[in-house]
Amino acid sequence: MPAATTRDDLLTAFDRERAKLGGTLSGIDAHMADRHAADDPTTIKSVIAHRTHWIGLFFDWYEQGLAGKTVETPAPGVKWNQLKAYNAAIYEDAAARPWAEVRAGFEQAADRLRAFIADGHDDLLYTPGLYPWMNKWTLGRWAEASGPSHFRSANAYVRKVLRDNAAA
Repeated sequence: MPAATTRDDLLTAFDRERAKLGGTLSGIDAHMADRHAADDPTTIKSVIAHRTHWIGLFFDWYEQGLAGKTVETPAPGVKWNQLKAYNAAIYEDAAARPWAEVRAGFEQAADRLRAFIADGHDDLLYTPGLYPWMNKWTLGRWAEASGPSHFRSANAYVRKVLRDNAAA
């Protein structure tokens, strides 16, 4: 699926992918949230906590950039090739938290990101090089990676977990 290039396209992608994920998550209870796919130990709860965390990172990058601070992506002291270990800590933290809390945190983060996109404009979201930390991506592309793209992959994973556990 090609990346959005306007705020309206980004909102459309956001709403579509969030609705799909929301529909899939609507039938997930606390017991099922702790399930994982046959070939991956990552639980549904961990995947949703991960998506919440990355929305938070997006806002950290944006706010630090606005403040003129040096932004380290993906996180301070973390390189992109270290994501497996970085994400493992997110998954571990999620395991100790109640599903209702993880789910509510996700909904709040998603609402915040959608409001940011809706309040934005194409000059903010799609001007290349607006902030040095963005590299060749636009702010809208970073928002898409943190929102709709992550929603789409989370939905695919959750559906796989549900299929694997139905077959077990």
